[in-house]
Amino acid sequence: MTDKPTNEEFLQQADPMRRELLAHCYRMMGSVHDAEDLVQETYLRAWRAYEGFEGRSSLRTWLYRIATSACLTALDSRSRRPLPTGLGAPSTEPTAPLVSDHEVPWLEPVPDALAGVGGDDPATIVAGRESIRLALIAALQHLPPRQRAVLVLRDVLKWKAAEVAEALETSTAAVNSILQRARAELNEVQPSLDDPVEPLSAEQRAQLDRYVAAFENYDVDSLVHLFTKDAVWEMPPFVGWYQGPEAIMELTRTQCPAEGPGDLKLVPIAANGQPAFAVYHRENGVYRQFAIMVLTFAGEQVKHVGMFFEESLFETFGLPSTLEGSTTK
Repeated sequence: MTDKPTNEEFLQQADPMRRELLAHCYRMMGSVHDAEDLVQETYLRAWRAYEGFEGRSSLRTWLYRIATSACLTALDSRSRRPLPTGLGAPSTEPTAPLVSDHEVPWLEPVPDALAGVGGDDPATIVAGRESIRLALIAALQHLPPRQRAVLVLRDVLKWKAAEVAEALETSTAAVNSILQRARAELNEVQPSLDDPVEPLSAEQRAQLDRYVAAFENYDVDSLVHLFTKDAVWEMPPFVGWYQGPEAIMELTRTQCPAEGPGDLKLVPIAANGQPAFAVYHRENGVYRQFAIMVLTFAGEQVKHVGMFFEESLFETFGLPSTLEGSTTK
């Protein structure tokens, strides 16, 4: 007889780790949908292999090893997930026709609740926000899969080099070499893993209120004061990206389907540890799902907006496709 847990006990112990494993797979894949599939694959593999689990490492470490392996296998046949700025083209004129590309596997935002950003431990909350923020996930997509895995395991999960080497079936020297290259490449695209993520200040929250009011009241002129001078606006699956408050204002005037006050409604949500909104557009008196918007602040101004026009994300965030109480013009 052994004290090894039964399969039922295994599931009881493993299930609380589901959200942190999803966050890990999301960092690797850049897609919440892919991450959910790979977490399911991880638990299936673990269930099948559990009889051979000898307890030489913790259950958590074992599951992370399986999840990392599943991600690397999946990445063998998949392209990286960029944002429009990651395609290498210059910024776009705001009045130019919008061009979409549904063949590109675009980066996706992740709900904080699915990625486990929450709880009562402030240190855990901050660490979670830092490791899933949109700019970092976009930057990780520039790394080859194996470099991405080593960087995440070493610098996010704080594994020892020997643990990573065992997980990836390589040498400690190889892990250290891969990590050095990964850090160098990440520094080229920014941001750093060490960039702080602070809770919103009172002024930032007030600025966020002004931002919502500007869009819901269709007060486009107010936007110029809300963005940094080099602010970037991008909105996959459209391939263009736009830089500067004036370009963002012109884009809103000429390309946004809203025509006046009340045509847009912004519902606060939590994505990538950042301020975010579900945007609804009024059509024939009904507010219908439009886009998921994720904001990044620099000081007291917005420096980046990601608008994600993927309708399935509304279901991922647990949002309705239409809003109750919609009104006619």
